[in-house]
Amino acid sequence: MVRFWSNRQILRHRFSQAPRGEICWRDAGPFRISKSVGTSSPLRDLEGGIFLENLDARMLVDLLRDRISPDRNLGQHFILDEKVIFEAVSMCNDIDREVTEESHVLEIGPGPGSLTLELLKTGARVTALEIDQQAVIHLGRVFTGLEQRLSVFHVDALLAEWPKDITHVIANIPYGISSPILDRIQTHHQKNPFEAVVLLVQEEFSERMSMNGGPRSIGPLGLSLWMDFDIHTGSKVHPGAFSPPPRVNSRLIMLEPRNGEPRVTDRRLFKMITKHCFANRRRKMRTLLSKPPKRISRIKGWHKSRWEEAIVQVSSNPVDGMRDGWLEFRPDDLLIEEWPSLCDYFCSLNQEN
Repeated sequence: MVRFWSNRQILRHRFSQAPRGEICWRDAGPFRISKSVGTSSPLRDLEGGIFLENLDARMLVDLLRDRISPDRNLGQHFILDEKVIFEAVSMCNDIDREVTEESHVLEIGPGPGSLTLELLKTGARVTALEIDQQAVIHLGRVFTGLEQRLSVFHVDALLAEWPKDITHVIANIPYGISSPILDRIQTHHQKNPFEAVVLLVQEEFSERMSMNGGPRSIGPLGLSLWMDFDIHTGSKVHPGAFSPPPRVNSRLIMLEPRNGEPRVTDRRLFKMITKHCFANRRRKMRTLLSKPPKRISRIKGWHKSRWEEAIVQVSSNPVDGMRDGWLEFRPDDLLIEEWPSLCDYFCSLNQEN
């Protein structure tokens, strides 16, 4: 009598053969899987008789949770909802930047591999950065035989060197490092432009990114992203779509790189001024600008006395692009388009000297 095993039985058997403490990753290096595969189809066979299309998110999450207890300090909330996973990968289609076999996708914090699985089904190459040792081991066992298209690095995504040929970033990022991850994305994009970035983030954070939640949602984070990207929001994701569920709602959000002329003349000055003003958003602009931003001397041509001279001119002359009486506004009251106008005016004053 021939016995047929289900995908879950095959994977559980495979996992049971290796001890929990087995070290099968390389620090700061790619996890190289044992066998290579052909290139006939993105839905490739896995070692042990499992097909990629027969795996599912629930199975992958259950297998990892059999071996670890999710660490909230690492922001481990594993995505289960297949619809959300599919939308994360397909959002790029809306701007004609779809993920294909020619793409190289960076995934931050793959965890059990539920999103990794959907990315591999597209035929794309995937580089995954994972800080949890057991998750790295888990990914190696699950995706055995896909070394041509999957590299898993046991590293901190904030410290690791990112490949220069990345075309997309698609990730369910830990909430606790959302801001520094966005800083890293923008820094990388300046040198090696992306085609699209799709992230699953906390809903309140998505409003700050897109600045579509009213005046209070406008701030340094969204204004910084606005320099480089057009922001598109996707579906709201409820806590039940994760294991374990977070305490807040989440949302998919896509960053579409901008084309054309830069929106600001001096990026560093723009970021410094916006951070300075929004640090005390209840004060009026006249009061906020009366003092120079911290570390203004780090920007060429600027120092405390130069700032004081500039403020005299700003206070006594109209500024193109700014509404009358703007000095009596609070930062929340300024329009998004007024911030680059203000920054460019400061730049013009600096160029005159």
